Amino acid sequence: MLRLTWVQPEDLLGHELRQAAQDGRQPKAVAARWRAAGGPEAPTTAGASPTPVSRYLRRLAADLLDELADLPSALADDEPTDLERIRAVCAGWPEPAPARATSPQRLEAAWLGRAAGCLLGKPVEKLPLEGIRRLARSTGNWPLSTWFTARGVPAELLAAHPWNRRSAATSLAENIDGMPEDDDLNYPLLNLILLRRHGKDFTTADVARTWLDELPAGRTFTAERVAYRNLLSGLEPPQTARHRNPFREWIGALIRADVHGWTHPGDPGAAAAQAHRDATLTHTANGVYAAMFAAAAIATAATGTADVHTCLRTGLTVVPPRSRLARAVRQAIELAREHTDFDTVVDALHAAHAGTHHWVHAVPNTALIAAALTHANGDFTGSVCRAVSGGWDTDSNGATAGGIAGLLAGHPAALPDRWTAPLKNRLSTSVGDFDGIGFDTLAHLTHRETRRS
Repeated sequence: MLRLTWVQPEDLLGHELRQAAQDGRQPKAVAARWRAAGGPEAPTTAGASPTPVSRYLRRLAADLLDELADLPSALADDEPTDLERIRAVCAGWPEPAPARATSPQRLEAAWLGRAAGCLLGKPVEKLPLEGIRRLARSTGNWPLSTWFTARGVPAELLAAHPWNRRSAATSLAENIDGMPEDDDLNYPLLNLILLRRHGKDFTTADVARTWLDELPAGRTFTAERVAYRNLLSGLEPPQTARHRNPFREWIGALIRADVHGWTHPGDPGAAAAQAHRDATLTHTANGVYAAMFAAAAIATAATGTADVHTCLRTGLTVVPPRSRLARAVRQAIELAREHTDFDTVVDALHAAHAGTHHWVHAVPNTALIAAALTHANGDFTGSVCRAVSGGWDTDSNGATAGGIAGLLAGHPAALPDRWTAPLKNRLSTSVGDFDGIGFDTLAHLTHRETRRS
């Protein structure tokens, strides 16, 4: 039986109940009605429950999703989604800046860093933190410093904590052969297509058209899949991000942000505004802020004139300061400054967020990325290994941390060979005509967009 993931109303409702509790609504009455009717909890790791529910429960779930959407939020003033309202609450929003120079070599290091960090995290995606630690320790790779391997891992440990089924065949040390396809690389490719077709003044509708033209629906997940479905149902942005989309504050917009930062070196405000137009196709509030934060930090790093701490501070200037994401990132950076042992930092972040947030939510994952970059002082190996070793959305966190740390390194030759050589300058993808493209070519294409209006 085909169980389409991330779209069934009965699977969405549990996630929406959690989202409502987080964003200042009062969902208890709705939750009680769902449970009284025998409705299931949301799947914890998968995108769909294993068996379908009755027609009655499916209809009830759809109705309750709409009812939850109508509940007022107590956080609305502190967490706007409209760009002008975001700017109004961000007192330190960066002033417009003239274009600064970056180099193809710096951008190539960013592409390579993004790929390597993503690949490092792929085999342990969805695993619990303790499982990641035990797998790495079993091969003498803790604190994490290189690729995961199955060689030497006890069979009983693999039975308890199996590698990610889809990724293990292409992401363990013994079988890496170029960069396999991943949504963390597909979205930067889509945004490169977007900029080549529409320039930096693209609209959110242009993002939607590009997706419909170039992105296979089966390559979308969580908020992106819901928004894609909403487009096909005739909804337009920004309603695509809101209609029956409990994933609208998850990590999807964050993983699309790099190109917006890369193409605005030295102009973090413009990078954040560009990321906002992309993100609002699929996300709201903190899901949008995560993308804006990353884009502004990356734009600052792209000039080669700022350290990682300046980049992160600049990223926070485009995030509403009283938002949940801003508070979480500030706490994470402070923890990273206070503790020399990164495991202690991670344990504190999990204690703060794991009980209330899904492992793909933008708030804890963005906080972990900021902590990893801070604790490693922007060093490439330290940043990607800390980001992945912290759990949650391991491949996406490794990708974002790796892209920023790669920019800061400034040149492909500055990245350790053990990270770049296995990539073989080859990226697999189902997006456009990019399958098999080299990271050096991608860097030159990206550099061309930095100079276009």
